[in-house]
Amino acid sequence: MDKLTQIASKIIKEQELVIGPLAWSEARKVQGLRVDSQKGEVNISNGDPKATVDRLVAQYERLFGRASHQVCREAAASLVAGLSLAEIPLSLRA
Repeated sequence: MDKLTQIASKIIKEQELVIGPLAWSEARKVQGLRVDSQKGEVNISNGDPKATVDRLVAQYERLFGRASHQVCREAAASLVAGLSLAEIPLSLRA
């Protein structure tokens, strides 16, 4: 699993801790993201992976506000630490 897919997966799982199964339902609405909540699997299916992660963060923020965006940033923090600035989705930059 590539790093951006790991980031998307971690974000969904952290959101699930806050909002429950709705986290998976909302992730399914994100263009370019395929999720299987039964298996806990996440795949970035096409397009720009960074843009897909940005859309995922925006989906949660649209529904639950700025606090949800912060949950996403905290969830991804350990994974983005090893990436160059150019590799980090805009929504997760400090």
